[in-house]
Amino acid sequence: MSALNQALRAAFERRQALIAELHGQGTDCYRLFHGSQEGAPGLTVDRYGPQLLVQSFHQPLERDALLELFAACQAFLGSELLAVYNDRSQPNSRIDRTDPVCQPTPEALADLVGHEWGLNYRVRARHPGQDPLLFLDLRNARGWVRRHSAGRSVLNLFAYTCGVGLCAAAGGARRVVNLDFAEGNLAVGRENGALNPALPEMHFIQSDYFPAIRQLAGLPVAHRRGQRLPSYPRLAAEQFDLVFLDPPAWARSAFGTVDLLRDYQSLLKPALLATAAGGTLVCCNNLARVELDDWREQVLRCAAKNGRPVREVEVLAPAADFPSFDGRPPLKTLILHL
Repeated sequence: MSALNQALRAAFERRQALIAELHGQGTDCYRLFHGSQEGAPGLTVDRYGPQLLVQSFHQPLERDALLELFAACQAFLGSELLAVYNDRSQPNSRIDRTDPVCQPTPEALADLVGHEWGLNYRVRARHPGQDPLLFLDLRNARGWVRRHSAGRSVLNLFAYTCGVGLCAAAGGARRVVNLDFAEGNLAVGRENGALNPALPEMHFIQSDYFPAIRQLAGLPVAHRRGQRLPSYPRLAAEQFDLVFLDPPAWARSAFGTVDLLRDYQSLLKPALLATAAGGTLVCCNNLARVELDDWREQVLRCAAKNGRPVREVEVLAPAADFPSFDGRPPLKTLILHL
């Protein structure tokens, strides 16, 4: 038995109870193998409903190893899934679309539907972006939002495909606003809404984070001397009962730089001010280099400095299919009760 096959079997054994629990909750989207922690760095295996998605980030898998992996997953789950392999070992994690190892079937690349917490989500193995349309490690956070949204106004920042917003709508939120700079991301969010027609309609704002959140927070949009800023939607100041902040590790635009390592405060301050008194701000940091204790201290200090002291703070662990045996998961989530 190969080393990879042994690692897969150990991972499956750890997940047996969890997957039974997830299926009982109406969830068929989860990670089957988290290679960085389970014996094969740079390799992930995810289920998205009827699809099995294997991704390699350091080096391509050989065909025999890939077929053996597909067979092992199918046998463990007891179902025939549509298999897709995305090699992302090229620069900037770009997917090798030439499929030199294993060509997926047209059915595997079609628009599919996966499920989480009983909700329907659009699934595409390949699309103009690089990442899957649903980040699985955020499942526990989406579940928390669903349980705590009843009657509240919810602002979903860096919304991506609006999974958090969808959970807020399912949880009975009275108003849900999804904000993202990419229209393609929000288009998938609209698809997710259409796949759940019984839910209330969500709202969508396509905008760079910085001008949008500063307007909502009642702050001026910063202008750099001698530089003309791109156009952006004009928004009225508004505070929300529940704000969800899940920025990427790094991004730059004409309005500012997202840098989770060096400058989380520039993201956090306006999000705090856009959170209503007595409200809740859920903030995430997915940078592995950031230590939870250091980041939590930074966040609490920023909140106090801006006149929004935190009454209570909770730490929300990632989903159990994303093990971190050293207790230092890359994704860190704080729930701030203001």
